[in-house]
Amino acid sequence: MSITLFSAEDMEAAHTLQLREFHPGWYGAVMGTAIVGIIAYQNPGQIAGLGDLARAFGVAMVALSAVLGILLGIPYVARWIQHPDAARQDLSSPVAGALYGTFPGGILVLAVGIATIGPSVGAPRDVAWTVGILAALGLVLAFVVSVLFAHLLFITHPVGPELANGAWFIPPVVNIVVPLALLPLMPRVGREDAAALLFGAYAFWGMGFVLFVLVASLLYDRLIFHPLPAAPLAPSLWIGLGPIGVGSLVLLRTAQAGAPLWGPMAPIVAQLSSLTAAALWGFGLWWLASAILLLAAYLRRGELSYGLGWWGFTFPLGAYTASTLALARSWHLGFLEATSVGLFVLLLAFWLVVSVGTLRALTSGEVWQR
Repeated sequence: MSITLFSAEDMEAAHTLQLREFHPGWYGAVMGTAIVGIIAYQNPGQIAGLGDLARAFGVAMVALSAVLGILLGIPYVARWIQHPDAARQDLSSPVAGALYGTFPGGILVLAVGIATIGPSVGAPRDVAWTVGILAALGLVLAFVVSVLFAHLLFITHPVGPELANGAWFIPPVVNIVVPLALLPLMPRVGREDAAALLFGAYAFWGMGFVLFVLVASLLYDRLIFHPLPAAPLAPSLWIGLGPIGVGSLVLLRTAQAGAPLWGPMAPIVAQLSSLTAAALWGFGLWWLASAILLLAAYLRRGELSYGLGWWGFTFPLGAYTASTLALARSWHLGFLEATSVGLFVLLLAFWLVVSVGTLRALTSGEVWQR
């Protein structure tokens, strides 16, 4: 029997390699975990006996996402400092570059999570300050990543249509998340500042949603006229649910938050927002069905093996679930409330499967291989 001893130099070299190969999509775990907590806290189905448990579970999941955000944020920043060439190379990639959007996305979804569970965890002033700092940081990074990634696509040629993939939805969706992080701050500021926050919310919704439409047209063309993306990109086809779900939810929340500013127009704005949100939800239903059928096609081929991209199954489905729950309570529709319960159960199943896969990949070291 022989014993292999690793020197300090070997360990340092391994850590250096891990940092250099650190995947830009890691913050998808923060987004996927936080959205589970946000939805759970609202007790889908409004089951009286589960109210306290749902809130406690929601707080725990948002807290877990905060821990993940800190642990994963350190190597994110360190990689840009110690290995800027590798970080820039990923950002320039038509496949990996869009995944950098998960970083501001995770920050923003965490801000929404803290705003959601705030009454259970701390003083309103402390919660507002935390949400405000995260919202400001996430807003700037979301804008920068979306502009930089698009610019790199513009100047990098050739970018063949076969490279178009669902990950390109990530920069648009994080801009659409911005309003959900800004709106909780409105009650804490004066009327003029509240109006500025509301204006910013609509501006970022418009920016992100128009970008989503542009990317969706490219992906639709790619799916029709070219073979399906490679199996590692299969989860990215679910990401389209993110802009749809968040886009619908933002319309409802901006109408509610802006009601004090609309005056007599408030009921009209609320009705138009509710109608548009319902229409977007319908498009999301089509997207969900299509994504399920495409996933089944990959599974039939036996091509789907674990990768960090699997976190793409979680937040988008969570966004659509949150939209379904909000519409159910806005329209007072029992069948939609029940639908949100079913979607939440599916979301939990995805989160568990992906979490277990991630832990196994960490244990085996597979997660550092690309």
